[in-house]
Amino acid sequence: VNTRRLASVALAAAVVLGTTGCSMISPQATTIPYSAADGVNVPASGPLKVRNALFVANEDGTTANFLAAVVNDTDKAETLLVGVDGTTKPIRVAAHSSVSLGYDKAEPLEFTGLDAPAGVDLSTSFQSGDGEAVVYDVPVLDGTLPYLADFVPKD
Repeated sequence: VNTRRLASVALAAAVVLGTTGCSMISPQATTIPYSAADGVNVPASGPLKVRNALFVANEDGTTANFLAAVVNDTDKAETLLVGVDGTTKPIRVAAHSSVSLGYDKAEPLEFTGLDAPAGVDLSTSFQSGDGEAVVYDVPVLDGTLPYLADFVPKD
């Protein structure tokens, strides 16, 4: 009788451990940070924050428009420098405000002379304030998605 009870307890323990063991060794997907959009969020590159950064390229990938939201939470205006293939362009953002490149009447930044067809990641540098430049891979898309069609560079 004791052997049967011991076997029942051992079997129950094995079932409990077997059915819950996966969560003990696997990370929870909800705790992994990621960009839940077409673009990427760029790690800190000074006081400005870059959110949902992406490029929309023409058909041959030689010209691309840079789209992003740039947020300034500081008490003074700041400039973000965006660099691609040796070309650097500034974006000025007033204190306690944001700029949405390509939206809200803010023009996207156009980069030319690229080799960046849709589907690749374009190595891009970001720097603001006294921060060191951060180089980050930004996705290149095309106008296939209807909401991006207006951002394809005009030849």
